[in-house]
Amino acid sequence: MSKNTKQFIADLDRGVRELFMSDRWQDYLTFLSKFHHYSVNNTIAIYLQRPTATRVASFTDWQTKFGRQIRKGEKGIRIIAPHTYKDVDPQTGEEKQYLAFHLTHCFDVSQTTGKPLPQHPARNLVGNLDNFAALRDAITAISPAPISYKPLADGVHGCYDTRSGEITICTGLGERQTIKTLLHEIAHAHLHSQGGEQEKADQFTREVQAESVAYVVCRYLDIDSSAYSFGYIAGWSHDKTLPELKSSIEAISKAADAMITDLENMNRQKGVA
Repeated sequence: MSKNTKQFIADLDRGVRELFMSDRWQDYLTFLSKFHHYSVNNTIAIYLQRPTATRVASFTDWQTKFGRQIRKGEKGIRIIAPHTYKDVDPQTGEEKQYLAFHLTHCFDVSQTTGKPLPQHPARNLVGNLDNFAALRDAITAISPAPISYKPLADGVHGCYDTRSGEITICTGLGERQTIKTLLHEIAHAHLHSQGGEQEKADQFTREVQAESVAYVVCRYLDIDSSAYSFGYIAGWSHDKTLPELKSSIEAISKAADAMITDLENMNRQKGVA
């Protein structure tokens, strides 16, 4: 790994802790909703360098895949890319293949000119909250846990029972709250089920993770859920180690990506253009 790559990763690690300041975490989650397929390191890298980015690709991909050109003088966004190389083991003489990383560059669509891009199909998946029933049914269909509705205690919108593996949503919630609660509890099912990746996380961390995933997917579906307060994030993160913070970002990214990808796949199966 080159000196420049090592320095770049060190800069990313510092950026991770900065993200958990309460006034930046919500912005980052909004950003993540646009780049859910990217690795954690590259999502953070793109956000720190160009927080207004909406769609990125390499210089070559913009030309060959999208028919667009990079504007003269535009500065690329540095990201980390994997590559493999072969070497001979000096002890055995066996040729082995190794994985390494190098710095490369991508560019945001705002840095390009050319053919218009096709509309992202998932944006038309279920419309807006005027089509609440269809949205609710689509989200229910991608849930890894069965969902039921019944009255719950005051102030409790929903719950995920790790023992039974079932989700319960409180009846009588408003449409926006119902959708966000569904996403929140499905996030718990992805992350905190028995044997799940984050099963051993403390309760506070679980809620931060689940609410963050719900926020990302809501923003992806063009639902404004920003009324939720992220102020407690700073209090949660102040005593966490860097590996713990990065683990939570990774978990949030993976769960949000899984849910969004499931919605996209459902959309394609229905043939929505």
